[in-house]
Amino acid sequence: MRVGGRTVEITKPDKVLFADHGITKADLADYYARVAETMLPHVRGRPVTMERFPEGIGGERFFQKDIPDYFPDWIRTAEMKKEGGRVTHVVIEEAATLVYLANQACITPHVSLSRADRPHDPDRMIFDFDPARDDFPAVRDGARRLRDVLVELGLSPFVMTSGSRGLHVVVPLDRSADFDTVREFARRIADLLVAKDPDRLTTEQRKDKRGGRIYVDTGRNAYAQTAVAPYAARALAGAPVAAPVEWNELGRKGFGPRRHTIRSLFRRLARKDDPWREIGRGARSLDEAEKRLDAMTERDR
Repeated sequence: MRVGGRTVEITKPDKVLFADHGITKADLADYYARVAETMLPHVRGRPVTMERFPEGIGGERFFQKDIPDYFPDWIRTAEMKKEGGRVTHVVIEEAATLVYLANQACITPHVSLSRADRPHDPDRMIFDFDPARDDFPAVRDGARRLRDVLVELGLSPFVMTSGSRGLHVVVPLDRSADFDTVREFARRIADLLVAKDPDRLTTEQRKDKRGGRIYVDTGRNAYAQTAVAPYAARALAGAPVAAPVEWNELGRKGFGPRRHTIRSLFRRLARKDDPWREIGRGARSLDEAEKRLDAMTERDR
């Protein structure tokens, strides 16, 4: 396959990765080649963790951070510190890298919330609404309440379907705060949400203690943690996509977190620009937001 001036070989192109819909490795590679122009601004410069399914979604899954020795030299990498050593991540800079990863049966690339040049200084903060069961109306309501709080704090929240059962709310940052600061700030907001709706929301990490409530996960706001990349395919029936959307879309009839798939997404992009195309312009410091959060917390006591 010719992609952006490079030739990427698709080995076993007819290998079925999604048996329920007959979606092959060639189909996945074609999806990433086509979506690259829209996807690249959201992943460029970020260390990647690969979620790979060599035998398709019905087979073994594994996550891989370290780049294999056989990957071509033209793929950019970033060496990151880890406990007891270092790990060399893939960094996606061009469409050909996305296609190459698809050929490795990397169905879903996960990316860092910071960029490789300043790995300890995130430019994204994320809240993951993870329901215990399919309950999108409750997820939507929780995400909307979070949006309202974030806007009151002077921040610019964006929303994305997870491609599974939930929603991701993402806030662009100006990289002036480190991960410890961002994680603590996100935790305080999650605690505030839960305090206002303890019957439906929780920050309890243990599934057996959530009691069917929606888990507001802020744990990805940490060094070496990753989140599903915008426009990444998910390893679920029908190949749904983690799709950035407008806030007003959440209430439309028939809308759900698996609404967009690798086969349907391009109809959407043909009639609608990427809702996150200006996300970088919304980047803010947390300094003023922290002051407002202090005041909000004191007011609600």
